[in-house]
Amino acid sequence: MKNFIVDSWASVMIMEKSPLGNIPNLMVRHMAFQILAWMWCIIFSMIIGSYVAFGISAIAHTLLIAGIFITYSTYRTANNWGSEQGTFQYRGDE
Repeated sequence: MKNFIVDSWASVMIMEKSPLGNIPNLMVRHMAFQILAWMWCIIFSMIIGSYVAFGISAIAHTLLIAGIFITYSTYRTANNWGSEQGTFQYRGDE
């Protein structure tokens, strides 16, 4: 059951494992995730029948996806930094 939950989460939220991972541009991929999140916020708030639920859900989704995107971008940049730039150590004024 745990593997099912982890795999389901990954297939939706991890860019490389979702169908949106086929989009080569990271910014477009992020925008697609944001649009889907807003869509689901609207759907759930209409089901509940509350505009307050929409506001809370929209803010929560935006923060969650932005946090995932920023973390992923930072890790990707850090991974590429070492391979493209070589190793670098700051030794003061030389």
